[in-house]
Amino acid sequence: VQLQASGGGLVQPGDSLTLSCKTSRFVLNNYVIGWFRQVPGKEREGVSSISSSDGNTWYASSVKGRFTISRNKAKNTVDLQINNLKAEDTAVYYCAVGVPGTAVLILPTQVGAWGQGTQVTVSS
Repeated sequence: VQLQASGGGLVQPGDSLTLSCKTSRFVLNNYVIGWFRQVPGKEREGVSSISSSDGNTWYASSVKGRFTISRNKAKNTVDLQINNLKAEDTAVYYCAVGVPGTAVLILPTQVGAWGQGTQVTVSS
């Protein structure tokens, strides 16, 4: 399963950033895809996911209202737009595909495949 994350970087508080997860059309059309993040010493946590069947989205309460997940079928990507970035958003962000049958991707135990991480650092 191809999952290639990109778009991370060093940004200032209040800035916006868009992360992209490039995958195959087959994966995009058949599996739930989500974004997780991890900081050193903490467990990887789910932040958002989007289903393949109906485009249903899920957001962790800590990011709701600032993060927007979407599918770009022309580019075969799942994008995560992050607005009003905060220092606590600093983490390595990973995209992931849910195991077959997963409707909402929230937990690392539901992940079938991981992409490589992309670092987001929010600092003034």
